[in-house]
Amino acid sequence: MIDWNAVFPISLKAKYVSLIPLCMDHAKDLREAVVDGPLTDLWYTNIPSSDEMETEITRRLGLEKTNKMVPFSVLELSRMKIVGMTTFMNIDTVNKRLEIGSTWYRNDVQRSPINTECKFLLLNYAFDTLDCIAVEFRTHFMNRQSRNA
Repeated sequence: MIDWNAVFPISLKAKYVSLIPLCMDHAKDLREAVVDGPLTDLWYTNIPSSDEMETEITRRLGLEKTNKMVPFSVLELSRMKIVGMTTFMNIDTVNKRLEIGSTWYRNDVQRSPINTECKFLLLNYAFDTLDCIAVEFRTHFMNRQSRNA
């Protein structure tokens, strides 16, 4: 079983991106990120509006306190700006399984190396550090863009 106190909170860094623990200080950048494009108009996603951002951060942090989610902010290193969110979620420590999901990025970094690096960092940590035996990507079946990524 995973000892969460020994492995979290963490920051994970690559060439283009750093995954850092989500906190309320990131709300301003996240509010700006969510209005970059039609993110909140997509019916098959649950992306918070700019006005709902603090509520969503509070929700994710609450799930983190119960070990049901590990939420990250996605920091684009070239601009040193938060450009999205991602999580470990639906965590099953007994069976060493988790999902990667509740991910979104501002429009201008979609289809960039950022998502690839984020997923690599998360998968590497899940398998190599947490010793998971199964990791699933969580995405809606109608979200072709995410499924293709």
